[in-house]
Amino acid sequence: MSETDSITGQPEQADITDYNDPNAPWNQAWDQEGGIADWNDDVIKEFRENSGRVGGAYAGGDLILLTTTGARSGKQHTTPLGPLYRDDTMYVSSFIEDKYPAWWYNIRVNPRVTIELRDKTYQATGTVLEGADYDEFAAWVLANNPLLADFQSKIDRPIPLVVLSLDSDG
Repeated sequence: MSETDSITGQPEQADITDYNDPNAPWNQAWDQEGGIADWNDDVIKEFRENSGRVGGAYAGGDLILLTTTGARSGKQHTTPLGPLYRDDTMYVSSFIEDKYPAWWYNIRVNPRVTIELRDKTYQATGTVLEGADYDEFAAWVLANNPLLADFQSKIDRPIPLVVLSLDSDG
């Protein structure tokens, strides 16, 4: 039987095994006029108030706040993301179907990022994987992450993959 979040009653994120699961964070509807930006603002606020623990669609899952510098605007943008790991290597991807996410474009131009993980903040470098590096990493990801493999089977473009390397003095 699935675990549920004690606050929201929704299934814990760890129980999501299918990309089309209506309880998955990427399949949540938002009612606010501001759309996903306002929804993200609420998640960011809750994350910061609770040392990285949030309820709702992200309950039970690991979450980071990734702050990038806008590729065109130069402004700081913070996005909640679920970090993924290949051994000790942290990476992120996205379930946006029709385009790559803004944070992916931002990291291509400005690889210096800030990562908030639980109650700590780290400076880091994001690396957008391309070419042979992408091919090798993507093969591993698709063999070891059923959700991303399921998503990749439903879209025509390669999934975005960004490796996040924390600064050693972080």
